[in-house]
Amino acid sequence: MSEDNKLNILYFEGSSMRELYDTMDGWQQKNRKRFLSMGIEKESEKFCCIALTNPSEVVIVCGEGKDQAHVSNYALQVMTD
Repeated sequence: MSEDNKLNILYFEGSSMRELYDTMDGWQQKNRKRFLSMGIEKESEKFCCIALTNPSEVVIVCGEGKDQAHVSNYALQVMTD
């Protein structure tokens, strides 16, 4: 999956919970992305999961005044000058 992560819904299935877990774990290891939420249901003989990932298009901007948020090297800091 590209870094332009505007599509954040995924579908996984497995014949057992272990297989479903292994599939989802493999996806996370490969793509280095976190799941925001997920729902797991049994459908017929398979375990199915619809999962949402964190979208990457969220932008945090620096404030100009006192006590505004500032992002530096992906760490949130509070400016107090």
